[in-house]
Order: sequence, then structure tokens, then C-alpha cells
Amino acid sequence: MLFRYKIKTKEGETQEGTIESSSLDGAINTLQERGYIVISVLPEKSGGWLDKLTEINVTSGVSNRDIVILSRQISTLFEAKVSVLATFRLLSSESANLTLQKILTEVADDIKTGISVSQSLARHPKIFSDFYVNMVRSGEESGKLSETFAYLADYLDRTYAMTSKARNALVYPAFVILSFLAVMILMVAYIIPRLSDIFDETGQELPIYTRAILGLSDFVVNMGPFIIILLIIIVVILIKYIPTPAGQLAISRLKLSFPLVNRLYRKLYLSRMADNMNTLLISGVSMVRSIEITAAVVDNEVYRDILDESAELVKTGTAFSEALSRSDEIPGIMIQMVKVGEETGKLGYVLDTMAKFYRREVENEIDTLIGLIEPAMIVGLGLMVGILLTSVLVPIYNLASAF
Repeated sequence: MLFRYKIKTKEGETQEGTIESSSLDGAINTLQERGYIVISVLPEKSGGWLDKLTEINVTSGVSNRDIVILSRQISTLFEAKVSVLATFRLLSSESANLTLQKILTEVADDIKTGISVSQSLARHPKIFSDFYVNMVRSGEESGKLSETFAYLADYLDRTYAMTSKARNALVYPAFVILSFLAVMILMVAYIIPRLSDIFDETGQELPIYTRAILGLSDFVVNMGPFIIILLIIIVVILIKYIPTPAGQLAISRLKLSFPLVNRLYRKLYLSRMADNMNTLLISGVSMVRSIEITAAVVDNEVYRDILDESAELVKTGTAFSEALSRSDEIPGIMIQMVKVGEETGKLGYVLDTMAKFYRREVENEIDTLIGLIEPAMIVGLGLMVGILLTSVLVPIYNLASAF
């Protein structure tokens, strides 16, 4: 979001300009951190339709793949002893993504004023997550910024690959089912009613399954407008409800309880938890902070609550394994492995092992799910098509046999 500001410099000079920030408070904080006295900060009024179109293009479109490539490039340039400022200047000029180009330019400008890389990245939370920023901060503190960006690239690459595979496994079945439903609605709403008139004219006794299909067709035709209105109302309610905390919690619980996909999602989140914590711990982030950051990026409210509660317990001196054991969502094998890691001082190694284990489990679940869905879908769709065709063809065959 663009803000127009009016500030006074240390020399007493009054200046005006614009600044990009996610919020008004963020814009004020940025100006104050640069040593300016803020006189006023107001949202910049939008221009015409062309300006709005440009804003839409500039404020969206940075994918996980872009961040992975960016992290690799930063790590490579740091290893080549290129300065931090020159690295971000170079990457901003070379980036083909307009959004990323704009953000990297702002990051370079911030670094030029003396702000650290992590502080500058934190000003773009929609692009760089809390996990990403804290990893960079730990790299700055330990003097291993190049290795940190390499870790980030590896982690994001793993996460992107696993999430994409899980999502793509559900795309094909969803597309086929939606296409089938569209064809069925078309037949029930337009084709079956015309056949119904023919059956009524003949006066023949219709089988019960044919009468059921004709009844369904009459219901869809007569109640169609009301069904559409009801669906629109439901969609609007869901759009309003899902982003709320209660809606997010409900969706999270649904993912963990819905048949067929619950095992996949559970192992996906466990893998993400272990991988996040391992990456943070080996980068020097404290135990409590690692748990808190992992809670923020695990992307499931159920596991987020578990980790938040675990962080509070760890602050009081409770072992992490004992904190996890208080939840039924954490499997016993993970609790025992974490306990072994704590006792041997190799928690990072244990978490890395668990992350690899659950990644393999996720891949196995996806392969199993695909293997189950395809034949089940073929049988189910074939059965529905068979019932529909039988309901239509049997009366027509009986009518033809009567002559």
C-alpha cells in the first residue's frame, strides 16, 4: 500500500514523498527508523483504472519458486564475496518479476540507510514470512548469512515440492468430478424433461428408478432458481466465515478428520513441523523461538495451537517432548524420538530424521491416494452413468417393443 508522507530531517529540512508499506503504522515506523521526524502520513489516493491495474500487477505474483531461486542467488553472490548492498542491487536489476524487482529495490535502499537485511525483509511480510526473516536474523547474528540463505533455499525447495505434489494429487479427481456433475446437471435440467413429455404421452408404466430420475429432474427444473440463490448465499457465508479464526480452525479440523485425505494432511504437517524446527535450530535460533516461528508457519490452526501451548510450557522449564505428549494429534513415535534427541543433545538431527521420514510417508500417502481414487472414481461415475442411461433407455426399449 502506498502512503504519502511529510517529514523533517535531522537538519530541519522539510521533505515530502511516498513510501510503500503494508500498514500506516509500518510506514510511520520505517520513517522513524530512518531518523526522520514524521509530520504526516496519509494513504495515497488511487489514480485511474490504469494505475489500479499497475498496482494489481505490482502487488501480486511472487511464487514460492521465485523465493527459492532468489535465496539460491543471494547465497551464491555472498559466497562470491559480493557485498550485501551490491547483491540486492544486482538482483533487483536482473529480476524479471516486477513485484520482486520493486521489493528488492526497496530492500537495497533500506540497507543503504544502515538497516539490517532481516529488518528490511520484515517490512514485506506478504513475501518474506516470519520464518524466513528469523532465519536471516540468525544468520546475521552468527555471521553465516550465506549458509543461511542456502538452508532457506533447500527448505523452501523441499516444502514447495511436497506441497505441490499433495495439491496436484487432488486436482485431477476434483476436475473429473466437477465435469461429471456439470454434465449430469445439464442432462437432468434439459434432456430428461423432454423425454418426460414423451413418456407421459405413451401412458406406459415406468420403472421406479425412471420415476426417481424424472422426479429429480422436475425438482431441479422447478426449484432451480431457489437452488442457485441458496448456493450463492452459502458461498458468500463461507467466504466471510473461512478467513475468521473460527473458520480457519474449522477448516484445519476438517482436513485432519476428512476420510481419505486426513492421513495425508496429518503427515504433511508433521513433516513441516520437524523440518521447520530443524532448520531453525541448526541456524542458531533458540528453542522457544523456533517453536513459536514453526507455529506461525505450520499452516494449520490445530497444530499451531499445539505448538503455541508447547512454547508456553517450554518457557516454564517443561521438556519439549513432554509438552507435545499432551496432545493426541502428535504420534507417539515423534514424541519418543524428540525425547531421545533431548536426552542425547541431538534434537536437530532427530528432527531432520523425522522430517525425512514423514516426507517419504507423504509421498507414499499421495501414491496410495491416487491409486485408490482413480478406480473408485471410475466405478462410481460408471455406476451413475449406468443408472441414468438405464432409466432413460429401458422405457424407450419397452415402448419400441410394444409396436
